[in-house]
Amino acid sequence: MEEQVTEQVEVLELTPPAAPERVPSMMRSLGLDLVVAFVVSAIIIFFLYQPVRVEGTSMLPMLEDQDRLVINKIAYSWAGSLVGEHIQRGDVVVFHYPYDTTKSYIKRVIALPGDTLRIDHGRVYVNGQMLTETYVPARFADDRSQQQTVIPDGKYFMMGDHRSISSDSRDFGPVSKDLVYGRAAFVYWPVDQAGVVR
Repeated sequence: MEEQVTEQVEVLELTPPAAPERVPSMMRSLGLDLVVAFVVSAIIIFFLYQPVRVEGTSMLPMLEDQDRLVINKIAYSWAGSLVGEHIQRGDVVVFHYPYDTTKSYIKRVIALPGDTLRIDHGRVYVNGQMLTETYVPARFADDRSQQQTVIPDGKYFMMGDHRSISSDSRDFGPVSKDLVYGRAAFVYWPVDQAGVVR
């Protein structure tokens, strides 16, 4: 005879451990993280640093056409002045073109407000001293001259490093400080040319 064994099994209803409540909580957390990341990115891009692309060759050999670089937007703002940042001769800056502020130019600061500037067959004199411009190779120099002038208050004389093709303050005059919105910080693309802008 066969013996029958009966086991009693208690059936338990398994309920997921509060999964429906955790999903909305996770979604809220993820949404909050995305909002915070967006706000921080917007602050960095609009107020601190901004990526820009070079269009043109007026800053050769330092910057080439289509180079990507980051500009420091806080350097010349009120916050930058709190820590002693001011536009200096030799800085590579980005500014709105004086006759069409929808366009931006990138050039080197050559003379500051109050400086006396004269250009004699491509040689630049500031306050009676000829500038040593190691950033302008001989093949990019030109033979243009400009009569002696004093740079007005609140304005800066800008020139491209590729002097023979650059449209700069020799053409459109000194640039108002209000139009300058950043200092070139570093090139990030192409990678083989990455580095600090000098």
